[in-house]
Amino acid sequence: MKKLLLAAAGMLVASPALAHHPLGALPMTTFSDGLLSGVGHPVLGFDHLFFVALMGVAAVFTGRKLMAPAAYIGAMLLGCALMYAGIAMPVTEGVIVASLIVLGGIVLSGKALGVAPALAIFAAFGLFHGSAFGGSIAAQEGGVGGLVLVGYFIGLGLIQYAIAVAAGWVAEKALGATTASAVNARLSGAMVAGVGIFLALEMVEGPVLSLIIGA
Repeated sequence: MKKLLLAAAGMLVASPALAHHPLGALPMTTFSDGLLSGVGHPVLGFDHLFFVALMGVAAVFTGRKLMAPAAYIGAMLLGCALMYAGIAMPVTEGVIVASLIVLGGIVLSGKALGVAPALAIFAAFGLFHGSAFGGSIAAQEGGVGGLVLVGYFIGLGLIQYAIAVAAGWVAEKALGATTASAVNARLSGAMVAGVGIFLALEMVEGPVLSLIIGA
C-alpha cells in the first residue's frame, strides 16, 4: 500500500511537467488533433485519471455500472463547454482535489452508494473536471471551433467512459471486489484519498509558508 501511494505521489508531482497536453502545446487544427488531445488530457492528468478510475469502481456497487459513469461524462462535457464559452466553475482545482478525497473516502468506508447519490456526486464533480479540461484548451491552444472542438469532446468522453468501465471490470472480475466492503475496493479508495490529501497539502503549503515567513 505504501509503495502504491509513493508511486501515485510521484506521478502527480510529475504531471505538471506533462502539462496535461498530448500535442506538446501545439495548436489543434484538425478533427484528429482535437480527438487526440481529448484522449490525452485525462490520461496525462493523473488527478483526473484517478478520480475516473475510482468512479468506475464505485459505480459497480451501485448496480448501474454502465449508467452511473455516464452522469459524470455528461456533466464533464457540460463543464468543458461552459468553460470554453467563458463561464468558469469556481475554485476548480480545489474542488478536483476534494473530489479525490470525497470519493476515496466513500469507497474506503466500504459502503455502497445508492444510484441517485452516485449520479449526483459523479455529475457534480464532473462539472469541475470538465471546467479544467475547458481551461486547458483555452490556455494551451487558444480558441478552437468546428470539427476540432467536436473531436476534443468525443475524445474526452470516450476515453474517460472507457477508463471508468474498465476500472470497474478489473475491480469486480480480476480482483474479486464484488461488494463495496471488499478489501481490494477499499484499498483503492484509500490510495485515491491519500493522493487527494497529498495534493491538498501541496496546495496549502505555499500560503502557509508565506504566512510563517511574513510573520
